[in-house]
Amino acid sequence: MRSGSRRLTIRSWFTRSLWAVACCQLLGRWAAVTFIWAGISGCAVISPPSNARDWSPDQAVLAYAEINGDIAHVYNVRNCTYLDKDTYVVNYYDKTFDLSRLRGVDFFVVPFRGMPGLAHTMISFDFGEGEHLAVSVEIRRERGEQYDLLKSMLNQYELMYVVADERDVVKLRTNYRGDDVYLYRARATPEQARMLFVDVMERVNKLASHPEYYNVFTNNCTTNLVNHINRVAPGKVPYRPYSPKILLTGHSDRLAYDLGLLDTSLPFEEARRRAKISDRARFYATAADFSDRIRR
Repeated sequence: MRSGSRRLTIRSWFTRSLWAVACCQLLGRWAAVTFIWAGISGCAVISPPSNARDWSPDQAVLAYAEINGDIAHVYNVRNCTYLDKDTYVVNYYDKTFDLSRLRGVDFFVVPFRGMPGLAHTMISFDFGEGEHLAVSVEIRRERGEQYDLLKSMLNQYELMYVVADERDVVKLRTNYRGDDVYLYRARATPEQARMLFVDVMERVNKLASHPEYYNVFTNNCTTNLVNHINRVAPGKVPYRPYSPKILLTGHSDRLAYDLGLLDTSLPFEEARRRAKISDRARFYATAADFSDRIRR
């Protein structure tokens, strides 16, 4: 049982888990995963999502934005200083962005270690002259809580948009968690980048007042990015619930490449090799122009 009155009923959990195991014996791996989620998620007795819990300090403050014409005021941009992956000093700043200077969007893919079919995805808005604003859709953890794949299927975490400095969300993964990170330039015009920025910030504001539960299948980092893209360019990403191309987020860069959302001037394998920025991020960790360095 977790704090905040979110709980699962044990009898329903046990009954549906037995049913799910039987499905695993009869069906292929992918179909079994879908059935497991559908079966056990129905046993959850869950309170409404909330923004009032004892949150992990690095996720206790929500971002929000005010947009007036070309001017966007973004509040609570996170820029933590990390000593290791679990030890940090929490910092936030407010910043004003000129949307007329917005040049494009970059796409980050962070494969899960030991599970290359899954990955975390992020985007970052490029305002030129080394100015970037990253957005990472994540579970919102309570104090002392860790990510658990099974819980992420069962509405046991709230959803959070972390609006952050790249020196926070990129270095956390490359320098402190030891993850590989891939950075791709999206094929988006400045106008499309602006529309995407506004749509993302509207969702950031909505979650600040109307929290939602994260779900690893239906409301995760990649499905939210797909929804944003399709609102800017309707039908750009073909989407149907439980599609392996969407759920297997470790292949989201290949999907984006095949859909023409990324630069296709190079074969995908070469583009992916060049997109890997992990070593550069570690080498230039203390550089004032960190965002520029990882892109060279």
